[in-house]
Amino acid sequence: MYELKTKENDESVLAFIETVEKPKKREDAYRLLDIFTETTGHEAKMWGSSIIGFGSYHYKYASGHEGDAPLVGFSPRKAKISLYFSPGETRREELLKKFGKHTTGKACVYINNVEDINEEVLKELIRASINHLQSLYSNE
Repeated sequence: MYELKTKENDESVLAFIETVEKPKKREDAYRLLDIFTETTGHEAKMWGSSIIGFGSYHYKYASGHEGDAPLVGFSPRKAKISLYFSPGETRREELLKKFGKHTTGKACVYINNVEDINEEVLKELIRASINHLQSLYSNE
């Protein structure tokens, strides 16, 4: 059976942020930590070795695959900062038009630094993603 690699753990979020090599990226990680904590009302937790997640939900697909994941999160990666939102959230594309400089993947939004984005739109993206996931998985 498939074993999830990215699980919530008790590693220190602050200790992880302190390992970020570039001072500017480390500063951005602390700013994102504040924004996500304030917006979600959830304590930051490490998921795997490099994702800082907020809240969690349990999913189960028709295939039978199931697991737990953070509602939202971010990771200060070497190249860019990855922001994790629900990929199926309907307002995402509309909000991203006002977000600032970024690129996207299926579930990730990538930014170079926090000063390139609109923090209020980030908060809207966080709230929209959480609302979407909670409506999908609230009766799990």
